Amino acid sequence: MTTRVAPELIDLLGEEAVLSEPPAIYGHDATEHEGLEGKPDLVVVPRDTEQVRAAVKWCYANDVPIVPRGGGSGFSGGAVPVRGGVVISLERMTRVRSFDPGLWRMEVEAGLRTADVRRLARENGLFYPVDPGAAEQSHIGGNIATNAGGPHAFKYGVTGHWVTGLEAVVPPGEIVSVGGPVRKDVAGYDLRGLLIGSEGTLGIVTAAWLRLIPAPEAALPVVAAYPGIAEGCAAIEAVLASGVLPAAVEYLDENAVAASRGAFPEQLPSDARFVVIAEADGSAEEAARVAGELREAMADGAVLVHEPSVRGDVEALWRWRDGVSIAVAAVRGGKMSEDIAVPLDRLRDAIQGTLDIAGRHGLDACSWGHAGDGNLHSTFMIDSRNDDEVRRAHDAVSELFELAAELGGTISGEHGMGWVKRGRLGLQWSDRAVELHREIKRMFDPKGLMNPGKKE
Repeated sequence: MTTRVAPELIDLLGEEAVLSEPPAIYGHDATEHEGLEGKPDLVVVPRDTEQVRAAVKWCYANDVPIVPRGGGSGFSGGAVPVRGGVVISLERMTRVRSFDPGLWRMEVEAGLRTADVRRLARENGLFYPVDPGAAEQSHIGGNIATNAGGPHAFKYGVTGHWVTGLEAVVPPGEIVSVGGPVRKDVAGYDLRGLLIGSEGTLGIVTAAWLRLIPAPEAALPVVAAYPGIAEGCAAIEAVLASGVLPAAVEYLDENAVAASRGAFPEQLPSDARFVVIAEADGSAEEAARVAGELREAMADGAVLVHEPSVRGDVEALWRWRDGVSIAVAAVRGGKMSEDIAVPLDRLRDAIQGTLDIAGRHGLDACSWGHAGDGNLHSTFMIDSRNDDEVRRAHDAVSELFELAAELGGTISGEHGMGWVKRGRLGLQWSDRAVELHREIKRMFDPKGLMNPGKKE
């Protein structure tokens, strides 16, 4: 296909916007260690929305599959060109179109990194709370496509909560805008909500209006370690029952703690096998008060309570938490990690269930995640070069999805469906709900060319 497609798109977009021999990085995302890779026929790197529109229009007219791509940090294979086609990467679209600090808002293009949005807000006394683990790599457009979350989603919500308007290119190659700088908009159906989390299967988000808030004056984490799952989960429930609202409530189970123990900013006791992190934020007075109440709620059964208060120590704690995924992958050289979510009262069952599933498949496992949201990163540690281990891990993941549904939860809390969870919606939805899902896809994309095979 490249022989035919490349010259025509080069004529349309210019040589600088078309990579006819793209680097291998465009064939995978963060699921590479699972062996999930594709090969694009070519890659388009548009400079603006008009070039995105032109590329989508040409591909749609010529029946060429389209795979949108952000920073490539996804864990579901959403940006992998499994069936070839044209990858449209938004990496060059990094403009801040407008920024109004006094009005707590900005409009940015989809290729701007999440960390840059957070940094710009912070430099102006504002706060963009969405903090996915790969903020230095992920793009705003990719965050919107998956409706990404992060540790502070417990208090502040996921990406969609902060998006008031979108510009997108939809089939057969048209630019649409929904919402905007307004804070309230209930006109018509919620097309903005449909595009958020659609993983590039309905259209390509090219820009977004983002809502900001004043930055909290202080953020004070409270960390407690426990001897086991029962004590740790009891502490999490005690935090919620305390009546205060933490900014984040995180957990790590025994094997996740073991993998990352050496990097923890303090000395962990040998009997620390389950760690809970809760954070208080707000004004200095409010943060101190809430931190005190969190400490009281978490103290029962704890073998360690750690309360960093100096900014550098707080940042060191969150760097440790952000590095858990890397530390776990290093244990065996690879991992398969899924983002199931369950009702909070079933969190203990899901944590133990992950270990039980691993045992049945002869694998090592752990979990960590956003405890306040009941969102686990259930992980099977593997040697990614061992085909048998990879196969057994895939079988374990299938069983994990069934467990999530049995516990009244979901097969994806924040990473999206992508390719790796295709065909699994029926585990948690009725037949009619799945059919409505498919009808929406057909209405937006009647040819099925937008990120084919994803979010099905």
